[in-house]
Amino acid sequence: MSFSHVHRLLSRRLLLGALWIGGSAYPIVQGQSLIGEFVDIPEPSNRVFKFQIEDFDLKSYKAAVENLLGIYERTQEMSFKPGEKGKVGLKVYSNSGPGLSTPANLVEAVVQSLVKRGFQRSDIFIIGLKGRMLRESGFLPPLSRRSMYFNQVFVRSLDSGRYYNERWFYDSPLPAQSAQYWINLEKENAIGSEKGEENARKSFLPMPLMHEVDFWVNLPCYSDHPTLGVNGALMNATLWNASNTSRFLRSPASAPVAVAEMGAVPELWETWALNISSLQRFQYVGGPIFNAMYTVSEPVVMLSDNPVLLDSIMRERINEHRKKNGFAPLPEDLKILGYSEQLGLGQMDTSFANMVSIN
Repeated sequence: MSFSHVHRLLSRRLLLGALWIGGSAYPIVQGQSLIGEFVDIPEPSNRVFKFQIEDFDLKSYKAAVENLLGIYERTQEMSFKPGEKGKVGLKVYSNSGPGLSTPANLVEAVVQSLVKRGFQRSDIFIIGLKGRMLRESGFLPPLSRRSMYFNQVFVRSLDSGRYYNERWFYDSPLPAQSAQYWINLEKENAIGSEKGEENARKSFLPMPLMHEVDFWVNLPCYSDHPTLGVNGALMNATLWNASNTSRFLRSPASAPVAVAEMGAVPELWETWALNISSLQRFQYVGGPIFNAMYTVSEPVVMLSDNPVLLDSIMRERINEHRKKNGFAPLPEDLKILGYSEQLGLGQMDTSFANMVSIN
């Protein structure tokens, strides 16, 4: 990453007015930038690859994922083989429960494609926000089995507190709903050594995806969202990937800023390789709480390294169904997309998208 690009990124953060501190390579504290070492992080492309599947079974997903990964590797002249760290993470979405979660067959198909490229199942882990929802959505077996594995792939639950570190956090003046909540969580999981009231301002970031992997793959599920508009790739990688983030969901002004700035953390962004989403089920009204009356299904799997563009495309798809069923469309100028574009996470204008169907 060039110094000029870093300067632009820092300037944009200052213009957005959010506080940024912690263990990041260039924290912003009281308006001062502290620049350390940087790596060259390429900006995402404008390509979105689509594959139409015959069914939602494992065989169909395997064909989709293998073809999508293959054409992306050839297009980008790279390969998803094990690197220096030899590990890869898969960030799934399960917050809405089994009715609206990352399809298990899609996850297994991604695992098999990574194994084909040289990873062992022991080198791959699945990570999600809440253990209870991971269990309800089928990524963890019943408690009676006392297992943390999905098809021999280890599953990490972020709300266990084991995968956060007190040195790496996103800081915001928005407090938690209750300072006592953070004090209790701190006692249970030994997160942080500071007072609960101070930690109430912090959202800790997922250490495994930042420091343990060669890369990680984002596997979002889509719905509308009352505060941010679209619940998809950007949210699954940020607010559904960190602690103490429910406070943002009550603040339409701060939530888009938090999403954009968390996504732009260099240590998270440089390992965030891809976004793969199945349209097996997505919801156009009432999300992110699952409501079967407002869900639709399309036999399509999409892959892109551009989360902003992918969310913009899905905003249009969601709006098609909202208009068809008599609901007001989501605004075109969603702040979650605009702020994320400003921080270099991708382009939101779908007219510049290079849609590639590979069937």
